[in-house]
Amino acid sequence: MFSTPAMAQTVGGAAAAGPQDMLLQFAPILVLVVLFYFLMIRPQQQRQKAHQAAVSAVKRNDVVVLSSGLIGKVVRVEDAELGVEISQGVTVKVVKSMVAEVRTRGAPAAANDAKA
Repeated sequence: MFSTPAMAQTVGGAAAAGPQDMLLQFAPILVLVVLFYFLMIRPQQQRQKAHQAAVSAVKRNDVVVLSSGLIGKVVRVEDAELGVEISQGVTVKVVKSMVAEVRTRGAPAAANDAKA
């Protein structure tokens, strides 16, 4: 059925493989691990550090977005919890780690039109 006969490997095959051959076999795996680190793990660690710094720097009158999507103003800051006013007269107690984003009052608003 096949026109060419199957040939066996050379004598000694894997037993005679040197350290260079083993390095060439593992090189693509090592390159993938390094690539995975720089493209996935390292940026995530940097985002996590920035988020922790922003949450630890929360102060009164900052506007925060909670992980549930609620937006409110911080009225009380404690060690592990925040008092967030989500509506006039409605204050909820929130764990600091549930803050998704910190919006400060001094953030500039985007202009809708350019004036000359």
